[in-house]
Formats: sequence, structure tokens, C-alpha cells
Amino acid sequence: MSQSQIPVAILGATGSVGQRFISLLDNHPWFKVVALAASDRSVGQKFSDACRWVLNDPMPDYAREMIVVPALPESVNAKIVFSALHNEIAKDLEPQFAKAGAAVCSNASSYRREEDVPLLLPEVNAKHIQLVKIQREQRGWSGCILTNPNCTSTGLTVALKALNDAFGVKKVFAVSLQALSGAGYPGVSSLDIIDNVIPNINGEEEKVEWEPRKMLGKLNSGKIDLANVTFSVHTNRVAVIDGHTVCASVQLEKPVEPETAIQALRDYAAPPSARELPSSPRPVISVRNEADRPQPRLDRLTGKGMTTVVGRLRRDPILDLKFVVLSHNTIRGAAGGSIYNAELLVNEGLL
Repeated sequence: MSQSQIPVAILGATGSVGQRFISLLDNHPWFKVVALAASDRSVGQKFSDACRWVLNDPMPDYAREMIVVPALPESVNAKIVFSALHNEIAKDLEPQFAKAGAAVCSNASSYRREEDVPLLLPEVNAKHIQLVKIQREQRGWSGCILTNPNCTSTGLTVALKALNDAFGVKKVFAVSLQALSGAGYPGVSSLDIIDNVIPNINGEEEKVEWEPRKMLGKLNSGKIDLANVTFSVHTNRVAVIDGHTVCASVQLEKPVEPETAIQALRDYAAPPSARELPSSPRPVISVRNEADRPQPRLDRLTGKGMTTVVGRLRRDPILDLKFVVLSHNTIRGAAGGSIYNAELLVNEGLL
């Protein structure tokens, strides 16, 4: 480890999001993985023996020989902990790491609704990271918990941020087409998903109807005032491996021509503090002109999987505008998002 690198650990390292963390942190310029933690059945094994690798990219060499350790603060000596834990486990374990002084960058939903916990997309609401100061003061711990949103909320919120800043957003109707990797591994049975669409993902609609309101809200006297936007969302699981697609219609405070909205999306830039980090999306939003884009297979790796891709922006006969949003659910919507949050924490001097 070079002198400048920060020691980090991954909780839930053998799962599909844990594997994405391992892949994205290979040769990271700021962070060095010093511990891989997982459930009791994997503890004590070499990672290569404990893990069934499911990503297309090969398992990084650094991870192969690492011995899996228990997901406990006393077993993990790291300043930043990336959590790919299931919600019920995260709810108990993540505060233990924060009390022990670690910054927990979490994919779990357990603490997203807490008033003193940032729900972060740095290109949208970088200022919200200042809640960490309130959190430490109120909870009496030296560490912290940061969350990234549901992977379906992610791309939709990025697109809405650009439109909201430029024209104001009042109402959103959205239908998701969510990839299989969002269900983890082994995820959805092939007998359920092949030749099929599953029109329900438990708890997802409630998350996507609420989380963007927190991220689009304003930090005011140490708390977030939720954005006054009404959402109606349908969530569906489809037979795509990676990449969540959302078809959205929006009502604006100031209705505009589609061409004007497209330019606002193209021009949108991250706040200065989140613009030049290792994981910053470049560009934040890519707008496709083709009539049949974005598509998951063709567009999910735009900007190394961190860019939000928008297409088919046109008039909506009921609201004002309608469009399609695509984002990579396990990169921008999960592991890459948590790493981006950690980079912002470091950049703001809050580690």
C-alpha cells in the first residue's frame, strides 16, 4: 500500500455487489482493499475458494488469496467500509462499524430514511454529505454511515435533477424495467423470468417514490427538506442481466420544448466538489438521439458504467415530457455509487 492510499474493507464480499466492489477497487488510486468479509460459511477460506465469481470481468489477482474474515469491527481494520450486506444484517452491523470509527458506505436501505444519514448521489446532492457532522454529533460516534439510493432511483434522480434545476419538476410517472442482477445471486429463478416479466419487486415502488424527494431536497439547518414532487411508480423485473431502464413522464413548473430540455440534460454538470473524483461520471448525462436508444446491452457501460443515459425525450400528451433513462444498476446504482460517495467524503475532509 502506498503512503497515500486509504485502507478499505468490503462487507458481503462474496455476493454479486461485493464482487462488483472488488472489481472496481482493483488499482483504485485512493483506496486499498485490506479485508474481505462475509458470512460464517466463507470465513477462513481463500476468497477464490469461497466465492462463485459471476462477473464477466475476471476476478482481480489481489483478491484471490485473501482470507475471508468475519464481518465484525474487531476483524476489519479499515477507515472505510463498503457494505453490500442484506438489509436486516446491515441494520445491526453498520452502526457497530460507525461506533468503531469507520466510515460505512452502504448499499443497504436500512438507514436511508434517517434524518441525519446522507442519501447521496454526488453529482446531484453533494452538499448533503455535511449531514455527517450532525450524525456524529447526535450519535456520539467518530465514524459515520452514508447511503446510496435504490438502483432504480439512481438514474431517474440524476435526470430529474437536471430538469428540476432548469424548469422545476412537479409530478413524475415512471415504469421500471429492472435487470436480474438487482436481485443478487442466485436471484430470480430461470423458470420465473424466462419468457416473462414480473410486475412486482417487493418494496421497490415505495423506495423510488420517496428517495428522489430526499435527494432533490434542500439541506436546511441540519436536516433535509424533501422536494415537493409527486411520484407514481411501477417496478418490473425483466430478463436483462445488467442495466435498469425507466420510462418516465414528467410535469414541469415551466413547460418547455423537448429540444430545450435535451440541452439542459446535456449541459448538466456535477457540483464542483464531485466533478473531478476518480469515479465521477464523465459525462454526468449522455443523451441519445436514436429512436431506439438507450438499450441496456449497448449503453449500460457508458462512462465506465457511471453515466446516466437518456433517450427518446419527447412531448407527453398528459403531462409535459416523456423520456427513457438507463443506468448500470450494479456500477452506478450500487458499488460504483458507494465508491463515489467515499471519494466525496475524503475530498470534503470528512473522513
